[in-house]
Amino acid sequence: MMAKRSTSPSAAKQPAPLGIDLGTTFSCVAQVNARGIPKTLPNADGDLITPSVVFFDEYDIVVGKEAVKAAFVKPEMVARYVKREMGKPMFWKSFAGESYPPEVIQSLVLEKLKQDAQIKAGPVADAVITVPAYFSEPKRRATQDAGRLAGLNVLDIINEPTAAAIAFGVEEGFLDTEGEAMSEETILVYDLGGGTFDVSVVRIESKRFRVIATDGDFQLGGIDWDQKISQQIAADYFLEHLSDPSETAIGEQRLLRDAEDAKRSLSTRDQVQIHFEHAGNSIRMGLNRKAFEQMTSELLERTRFTTSNVVREAGLKWDDLTRILLVGGSTRMPAVAEMLESESGMQVDRSLAADEAIAHGAAIYANLLSRPRTQGARLSLDNVEISNVNSHNLGVLGLEKATGMPRTKVLLPRNTSLPARKGAAFTTAEDGQTSVAVNVVEGGDAGGNHSTPIGKCVIRGLPRGLPEGTQVNVVFQYGNNGRLKVCASIPSLGKAAKIDIQRDSSLSDAKLAAWGEQIRNRHRSSAEGLNPAPLNDASAAADAPAETDFSDVFDIDDFLK
Repeated sequence: MMAKRSTSPSAAKQPAPLGIDLGTTFSCVAQVNARGIPKTLPNADGDLITPSVVFFDEYDIVVGKEAVKAAFVKPEMVARYVKREMGKPMFWKSFAGESYPPEVIQSLVLEKLKQDAQIKAGPVADAVITVPAYFSEPKRRATQDAGRLAGLNVLDIINEPTAAAIAFGVEEGFLDTEGEAMSEETILVYDLGGGTFDVSVVRIESKRFRVIATDGDFQLGGIDWDQKISQQIAADYFLEHLSDPSETAIGEQRLLRDAEDAKRSLSTRDQVQIHFEHAGNSIRMGLNRKAFEQMTSELLERTRFTTSNVVREAGLKWDDLTRILLVGGSTRMPAVAEMLESESGMQVDRSLAADEAIAHGAAIYANLLSRPRTQGARLSLDNVEISNVNSHNLGVLGLEKATGMPRTKVLLPRNTSLPARKGAAFTTAEDGQTSVAVNVVEGGDAGGNHSTPIGKCVIRGLPRGLPEGTQVNVVFQYGNNGRLKVCASIPSLGKAAKIDIQRDSSLSDAKLAAWGEQIRNRHRSSAEGLNPAPLNDASAAADAPAETDFSDVFDIDDFLK
């Protein structure tokens, strides 16, 4: 997308928007200063990063460091790793009998980040929020809904590796004073955070940041390394005391805390001593780096496979890369750099702040969208272009006539450069259809397994006697801003239907407001002895994309060859 210079006289007086890295374990907020340089905004505790943890206290909602402390006292009332649940109807656990969609819980984290940022930056509501490149469209929509519910004007959603590449270009002086790259770079961004993993290949040419391939795993991150250590601690504890501490919520929290401490220590030391206490008993166990790397080798191998695959899908060899950037706190583990250097034959680049780079890139991008040039800035970002790729296949799900089994016709394969437009012709499956439904899905295999329904385009009111095999044209138009337009038409009849699938349609404004009112008033009501009526699961799901039905289907034999 191309950012245009603002001509509004009041634009120069507006505060720079926020860049928010909404992480699985920690979140970070940044803002571009008057000289055009991104700076991290510390939270109310003076820390540069905030734990993405929510504690549902009896009379209050607590987010951040104090919520982490509460996890060791009332773990049943603490929500952690919510980012992994985004896109689902409800978070996996309830709190005092109340269940909430993940985006509602995430909105509490965002609200805390916004309030803390305003202590330093003053009133500001505009923001860009980052997401893993491999997030599906429903997960992106849920993230945008969380921002809206937190009172943010979400300018856009940007992929985390893309944000890191932008931060690198600006902070490391790779861009000159006109915002132009002094030489071409082909960068691999390896982003291993607390709960998600992403890898992208980004090409920087002149004033263009172009993502050419991306992949990842939103269920892989530093917490998986922690769990390997916690499992070993629990096993050793069981051998000595014949009880499993992971069977209690408090024991599990203590295991993960000690495991994370050990992991961090092993990033700088060859060996650590772990002292674990639970239920009045304790054990001491030693753990060295070599043993830790052996017990987690499968996890690291998953990232190696994905990374090598992305390089191939980009049509490149390792020698074609000019740089490998490490982003995310979990890249501090020595094994990560060793694996990448062994695989690529080149030294990794640790120049970016692992915990802050993504928020910095988001802040730069936010400033680019709202106000390309800050008065007095030494860096111009006028006409800088940032282009992306889609991270999942997008297609139409129908029934194969010969077998009657679901089959997907992919119109926009994964890693298609955006914006993109692609069409295909289908035929009606039987005589006399009165309507035709185009079921749009994302991801999944050829049979539609594990795909995500994201919308339906229906042509209704077809004339009686429409013969089987009548041609139906379907066109996808996918913008760089993540908006997908689908058009279905029957040329012989001059009939057409279209649907505009966009992130902000996940939950209606009314439903968002209802959820916000419920979660924020819950504690006040409890204190006053009231019992607010909850929104049930069915009403929460009402705004979700409709499940695919196959009452009207396509014959797609010709497109499966």
